[in-house]
Parts: sequence; C-alpha cells; structure tokens
Amino acid sequence: MASRVDLDGKPIAAMTICMIGAGGFIGSHLCEKLLFETPHIVLAVDVYNDKIAHLLESSENKKQPWDGRIQFHRLNIKNDSRLEGLIKMSDLVINLAAICTPADYNTRPLDTIYSNFIDALPVVKYCTENKKRLIHFSTCEVYGKTIGSFLPKDHPLRQDPAFFVLKEDESPCIFGSIDKQRWSYACAKQLIERLVYAEGAENGLEFSIVRPYNWIGPRMDFIPGIDGEGVPRVLACFSDNLLRGEPLKLVDGGESQRTFIYIKDAIEAVLLMIENPKRANGHIFNVGNPNNEVTVRQLAEMMAKIYGKVSGEKMLDVPTIDVTAQEFYGEGYDDSDKRIPDMTIINKQLGWNPKTSLWDLLESTLTYQHKTYSQAMKTVMAKPTAN
Repeated sequence: MASRVDLDGKPIAAMTICMIGAGGFIGSHLCEKLLFETPHIVLAVDVYNDKIAHLLESSENKKQPWDGRIQFHRLNIKNDSRLEGLIKMSDLVINLAAICTPADYNTRPLDTIYSNFIDALPVVKYCTENKKRLIHFSTCEVYGKTIGSFLPKDHPLRQDPAFFVLKEDESPCIFGSIDKQRWSYACAKQLIERLVYAEGAENGLEFSIVRPYNWIGPRMDFIPGIDGEGVPRVLACFSDNLLRGEPLKLVDGGESQRTFIYIKDAIEAVLLMIENPKRANGHIFNVGNPNNEVTVRQLAEMMAKIYGKVSGEKMLDVPTIDVTAQEFYGEGYDDSDKRIPDMTIINKQLGWNPKTSLWDLLESTLTYQHKTYSQAMKTVMAKPTAN
C-alpha cells in the first residue's frame, strides 16, 4: 500500500481506531474505506456485525489483504467495562452509536435520551481522561426548526438563505415544546455536543463533531419484516412501499425539504477528518449535499421512477397517498421545515465537496435494495396472515 500524506503534504502514520457502532450502516462503509485504502487498524465495537461480516471472514484458503487489521468486539457500551480498555489501546475513537429512527423519538423518548446522551457519557469521559482524540457523530437535527419557519408561508424572507441555511457556528438550535417528544433525539444530541465541546475547552479534549444530513446508500436503515421492525427513516419507508407494490406515504403532504448525500461521498469527508487532525480538531462539520435538495414529495416521485427503471415493474396508477404525522408517527410528533447545510467550514478546513447527484445515489441504493430484498419480500408477502 502506497504511503499516504495529509492535506499539508505530511506523512500519515498508521493508527489504531476504536470505532463504536462499527456494525451499522455508516460504520460498515467507514470500515471498508479504512481497510481497503489505508494502513489503519480498526477495533470494531458493536452488538451486531452482520453488515461487516464480509470484512471479518478469513480462512486458510481465503486470505484478505486487510487480515489482522480489524478486530470485532461484541459489547454494549452502556454496561461493559471492556470499553475503557479498548479506548486506551486506540489513537482515535469514533462514536457512531445512537438510536436514530424518527418513529422512536416520540414513542421511546426515554430510550432515545439514554442512548444518545447517557450512554455516550463514558465514551467522552474515557477519551478525556486518557488523552484520546474523539470524532463524535451528532445529527443535523440539532438545529431544529429554521428561523424562516416562524414567518408567514408567503413571506418573501422565507426564500432568503439567511433564514434557512444551517451554519455550524451561527445558526440557533430551535426546538418545539416539551410535549412534542419528537425533539428528545435532537435535545440529547445537542447536549452531548455541548459536553464534548466543554471537555475540549476545559480539559483539552481533542475532538471533531460530525452533523450528517441524510446519508444514503447500500446497507442503510432496514426494511420492516425483513431485517428490522418498526418505522424506518423516509427513504427506507419509501423503499419498503416500492418493494411491496404499495403507494408511498407522504406525511403532511410531503412538503418538508431535505438534502441527501451518497454514503461514499460522506465517508470521504470523514476520512479527511481522521487523517488531518490539525485541520479538523475543535470543529463541528456539516456533512451533506446542498445541491441534492428536494421536497419529500419530489423525492417520492423520483424514487418511484427510478425503481420502475431498476426493477422493470410498472408504476402504480396512484404512486403516493397523504397521511397525517399523527397517523404515521403517533402523538407528540413535530418536524423541521428544511435542513440545508452551509458548507463553508468543511470546505475551508478540509477542501471537501460532495460529488454524487441525487438521481445517481438513489439509483445505486434502489438497485442494491431491489437485488437484496425483492426475493425476501416475495416470501414475506406469500406467508398467510393470522386471523
């Protein structure tokens, strides 16, 4: 493997990385990137390893180039004393662990708060005490609602980027009332961000915080009844509807606006943070693609067209139906109108910009999902239902 240099032309030394949540969607892609393209060692920590099983397989007859550079440690970070030992062995800790399914935020608010704040406390504590660098994964939801959302719908300032583009070092974090328990996730994530930032200010913790904006690609989320239960995030919900031949459900008309970024583009940004600590330390980074902005209704229409292309199946005569947030998510749900990232800081510090168009990332994801799930879905649909 060729020697690597950072953005300032300096050699990059091989490091040991403790990745908490390595078995998830983001973790699996980050593990691949590190093992395929760098000399770094990964201590993969998670409860499950299905999505990285292909990286852990090795035998006498099938040696892999990365053999010896990944170790899987099956543990739950909230009650396992081995965690501190793994952090002590590492040069860098990446914390991806979280409950991050919107349907859980108002139906399981206690689990959401504990998972995203309480369970993350030991990670921050051990990193600070042992002088280990931390890359903490947060969420774009910490911004909450935009300033523009409080203006009348026809107000011209709603179209002014100053009222809706989200900046890491300027935008306020505006949440709904306490009875809207949907904000339990965003509040917990914001509070752990504030703790990480305070540890940096008071105790010298070296850190970077990542705020993802809808990272999309193969192995994302889950399909209910196949590899998970409950209500997944919007793109996986739409995928589930398409695989089942059902209309796509638009919550409150699908008027909310979102941006989507291909997982491989986003992982490039994370690798730059890993290998350029002097440029990344002390910063919060939006990682999204403002060029891929659509309403949820536009997303549904685009996905229906792409799925018809990759599957060869005829589109439904009525491809979408409207449902209320209360019907879909239950009591206590609320949402933000837009989540559009400002890219100034990550572009200045790391020279990074996303590349993949929305059409291309959706085509890649839906091709994978159709290939992976279509047969399993037919089996599920064929099972008799209980009376």
